[in-house]
Amino acid sequence: MEPVRSRPVETAPVEIADHRRLVMSLAPEPAVVEMPLERCLGLVSARPLTARLAVPPFTNSAMDGFAVRLEDVRDATPGHPVRLPVAGDIPAGSPAAEPLEAGTAMRIMTGAPMPVGADAVVKVEQTDHAPGITSPPAEVAIFEAPEPGANVRRCGEDLQIGDPVLEAGRVLDGPCLAAAASVGHGLLAVRPTPRIGVISTGSELSGAGQELAAGSIPDSNGVLLAGLVADAGAVVTEQARVPDDPARLREVITGWDVDLVITAGGISAGAYEVVRQGLPELTFHKVAQQPGGPQGAGVVGATPVIALPGNPVSVYVSFHVYARPLIAALRGLAAEPPMVRAGAGAAWRSPAAKTQFMPVRWEDGTAVPVHRLGSKSHLVASLPLVEGLAVVPAGVDAVAPGDALDVLVTRGGIQ
Repeated sequence: MEPVRSRPVETAPVEIADHRRLVMSLAPEPAVVEMPLERCLGLVSARPLTARLAVPPFTNSAMDGFAVRLEDVRDATPGHPVRLPVAGDIPAGSPAAEPLEAGTAMRIMTGAPMPVGADAVVKVEQTDHAPGITSPPAEVAIFEAPEPGANVRRCGEDLQIGDPVLEAGRVLDGPCLAAAASVGHGLLAVRPTPRIGVISTGSELSGAGQELAAGSIPDSNGVLLAGLVADAGAVVTEQARVPDDPARLREVITGWDVDLVITAGGISAGAYEVVRQGLPELTFHKVAQQPGGPQGAGVVGATPVIALPGNPVSVYVSFHVYARPLIAALRGLAAEPPMVRAGAGAAWRSPAAKTQFMPVRWEDGTAVPVHRLGSKSHLVASLPLVEGLAVVPAGVDAVAPGDALDVLVTRGGIQ
């Protein structure tokens, strides 16, 4: 195959912030959809949520025991219990009971509505009634006088109708959904999960596990990107491995209905750079960073495309620096990457003319390179060890133990 000539690679590198601005400009305003609460796990709330119900929605018992009037039991002691006839039984889920008559008690279960007239609940352990699955007694002995309101949850004591519950832009986990359900919501306004298309490029690529022909290598970038997309809270709905055929690349992308396409490979200065050749409408940069200098971004038709370099560590670094913030924006989240400040746990070299993203792991609270060869872009076998990317600014050619660095957290937190 004859190489297709593309625009020349720019010789002057651009700053990371400039390319990141280009990438983030691709993010449209995320859509808003209403979905049943049980399908919203992991989605992002699009609007603030307020209580439609009070919490608790009615005054109820906080304990299994006996609802009483204070004046009837104020003199109860272990040595001189007060004995009261039991006028009723109130299980959880029952409608409101009849009013509690003076000189009587009612057995009541946790969460059951308090009868009108009752001031407190005496725990079953403070009576002569055996706890457990039993019938209500005809009479109960009260061994201790309760405080006013003891073991009673008042209507609205946690939340009143109209009180704020969840802010917009919140990732909805189990506790969030439980809170929404408890205040009366069955439908939630959310941002839909971004649909991502992933393309690994190169005629040398073979499927994972396939026998390799001469000159072939396994396609690790496709599975790497699919996993990183899932970790970022999006879903891969399309995936392809495209040879060095610019027309085929364009055909694949224009045939997909996705919110974002991420490609790996084909953007450097070689003769067969399929993404540069097949997608000339993208802007391609040499960014002043290591690894992952070649970068591209733009729109094909109406679809945003991020073009990453082809070496796996460069893919990993570039995804976290550029693609992950864009996916966050598509989800309706703040796009700033999670950074922490940490000391270096070892010495290493850095290219002074570039910002270095050193793959590191945590060791006693310090950042230590995961591989003795540092940040070279082909060290794919070290990726399972990476927990963050230590950011060494341009102008620094060496890192010493104890030097304070920003670390972009890619997995977990400081250990």
